Amino acid sequence: MYNPQPSLPAARSPVSTPCAQEVRTGNEQIRELLRVYGLRTSLIRLKVIDALHSADRNGRSIGVRGVHAHLEQLDIPLSFLSVREVLKRLCTEGVISLGNDKCYSLEPQARAVLEQPTLR
Repeated sequence: MYNPQPSLPAARSPVSTPCAQEVRTGNEQIRELLRVYGLRTSLIRLKVIDALHSADRNGRSIGVRGVHAHLEQLDIPLSFLSVREVLKRLCTEGVISLGNDKCYSLEPQARAVLEQPTLR
């Protein structure tokens, strides 16, 4: 008996869509930022910095709860405590600062690294 396998559509490259290209570029910039500050790259650092950068682009700063809520909206399962610890470490390293309002924002030098044009 002949059992033909259905043909599967060709897999698309993850960078073929504009949205994926933007994410990839953003992650490259965040990886460069972490390298400049001598920090290892981790998924949680990438996501937390991306959340802070997104808030910064909208002209605001956000607290631990805001970062955690942003990550939950993206279906990224990180605990509140993990987010808080990453924010503390980024503060200690001078990547971000904590304001009197208990909100975090990118330091100007970190923002400059993230806003550098990427080479393609």
